[in-house]
Amino acid sequence: MTIDRWIAEAAARHPEKPALVFDGDVLDYAGFAARIALREAELRGAGVGRGDRVAWYGLNHPEVFVLLFACARIGAILVPLNWRLAEAEVAAIVANCAPEVVVHDDDFAAPARRLGVPAVHVSQPVPGVDRELPVDPEAPGLPRAAPPDRGPDQPSADAGAETDPVLLVYTSGATGRPKGAVLTQAALAANAEMSVQCHAMTAEDSVLNVLPLFHVGGLNIIPTPAFSLGATVHLHARFDPAAMVRDLQKVHCAITVPTVLQAVLADPGWAAADLSGLRVLSIGSTDVPVDLIERAQARGVPVCQVYGATETGPFAIYQTVDEAMATTGSLGRVGRPCAVRLVSDGRDVAPGEPGEIWVKGPNVLREYWGDPELTAAMLRDGWFRTGDVAVRDERGLYWFTDRIKHVVISGGENIYPAEIERVLRTHPGVREVAVVGQPDPKWGEIPVAVIAGEPLTLDEVRAFLEGRIARYKLPRAVRLVEALPRNAMGKVVAAEVRAMLADDPTCGGGA
Repeated sequence: MTIDRWIAEAAARHPEKPALVFDGDVLDYAGFAARIALREAELRGAGVGRGDRVAWYGLNHPEVFVLLFACARIGAILVPLNWRLAEAEVAAIVANCAPEVVVHDDDFAAPARRLGVPAVHVSQPVPGVDRELPVDPEAPGLPRAAPPDRGPDQPSADAGAETDPVLLVYTSGATGRPKGAVLTQAALAANAEMSVQCHAMTAEDSVLNVLPLFHVGGLNIIPTPAFSLGATVHLHARFDPAAMVRDLQKVHCAITVPTVLQAVLADPGWAAADLSGLRVLSIGSTDVPVDLIERAQARGVPVCQVYGATETGPFAIYQTVDEAMATTGSLGRVGRPCAVRLVSDGRDVAPGEPGEIWVKGPNVLREYWGDPELTAAMLRDGWFRTGDVAVRDERGLYWFTDRIKHVVISGGENIYPAEIERVLRTHPGVREVAVVGQPDPKWGEIPVAVIAGEPLTLDEVRAFLEGRIARYKLPRAVRLVEALPRNAMGKVVAAEVRAMLADDPTCGGGA
């Protein structure tokens, strides 16, 4: 079944049920289905067919989902562009994927026009199906097509298939060069199945997403799984802590990342918020601070960790609502219909041994767009190599260790920065910390602690860690900063941290 059928069937069951709540406006399932059918007709009228790309350039907006399901009906591919990138970076992505059209919001009308691709302007609030969206008069737009006569619940003769690619999401690789992960409709369906298991989600739920829709975490941890059931999605254009606290009191499930959850817990309204209806918060990241999870769970709301990658849709390993509080700190268990291996030196490791996480299943990317060499390197017999290291305990729970590329090899010993970071985060003077390796003539590499917080000295840091980790893991230098560089999902960008140290003579040398 193609994913657009989710909306058509929900519209047939309960046409007046809210599908999307956005900026005070409500779009019901009947209107949602009709809007998708209209967009499909417009895109076909513009010559968009199976395999063609359609880009979105803007903040979170219901139109992203309209385009996604319209593309599913056609067999086309949605490319959500990261509006936080520089224009030159966006232009490089557009040149790589060559979309037939770019649909954009008010904020990105000007840069969209400069991409050299036909552009359609979308204005807020949520458009009704009985009125046309205004088209930017300076931008070449799609022809205004009437809704197809066959109706929103009837696929065309040349409709898309579940094996068709439907989503192309760009993510930065180890070199910093963006790479496009191609996900099929079947991948989104498998991802939705795992999300439903994770959140114990039902058709009666209301869910909330504040994460950017140019990431699979924003698209696929909560919203598309909710649509697969015919549930109601509350969508924010961008993250605002007070607005999120307000809407958490209206929903059953919501997705966060560590920086978002930190801001929510610090909001003045959090302590008094009525969370009696909130069944679960999920958090998408790898090494999530345990104390952050425990502070949220102190309000009686389970926090489920979701592990995966852009290339896995993103689900692969996750906690469930009934286990979250009892397994705090773990990644959880392997989700169905996914398979996971932990591999070291070409062999599967035993419980308790660290190994690289390999993932296989219908949720895994088909390929990297236009890059067969990278596809061959990252996919081996269908197994996606994540680059993350974890251990599996005797209960089948997975525990994150670190990224392979972050491992510091000092004097022949492997040092996992995340292990040091977890301990340093418990220091009252440490607000943020990242540990990275720096070249050293004696040891090969040394671990350097980059800290935002109080002006701690190297001796103070080493004294705090003494007895908590092995001596060979102790940082050999400390660098104090105002804040750590983070990406749109709130993850620390290790490459940028290393760049901060490049010209610092105090962060190298063989102590």
